[in-house]
Amino acid sequence: MQFIVNIDVDDIERAIAFYERGLGLGLHRRLFDGTVAEMAGGPAPVYLIEKPARSVAVPGGAIRRDYRRHWTPVHVDFVVEDLDAALGRARAAGAVQEGTVRDFAWGRLASLSDPFGNGFCLLAFAAGGYDRAL
Repeated sequence: MQFIVNIDVDDIERAIAFYERGLGLGLHRRLFDGTVAEMAGGPAPVYLIEKPARSVAVPGGAIRRDYRRHWTPVHVDFVVEDLDAALGRARAAGAVQEGTVRDFAWGRLASLSDPFGNGFCLLAFAAGGYDRAL
């Protein structure tokens, strides 16, 4: 099985800039008349999908897109080698850090949100990774 990551944004150019500068992804190609940017650089492609704020998010539903900080039970963790350096790049590009960096036996974790209200984490594994949590 393969998977892809889709992230709704309200400004495709600003999103491309953030995910390039802040997280080190690269623009691979544009699709659908430029409303979708395929970003490469990780194990799965990330598709930034331009959708206007307040547009209907679910067909036939009352849920509308809102790009203020919001919570969702699904988010992306970006695994990095140097958490402090990655955190600095992400914040400089417009990410908002939420809380302090947390240390665990398996590694270090920082929670953030992108400029479009989507939550994500930066994660740096220690030697042994999640096996150290057993």
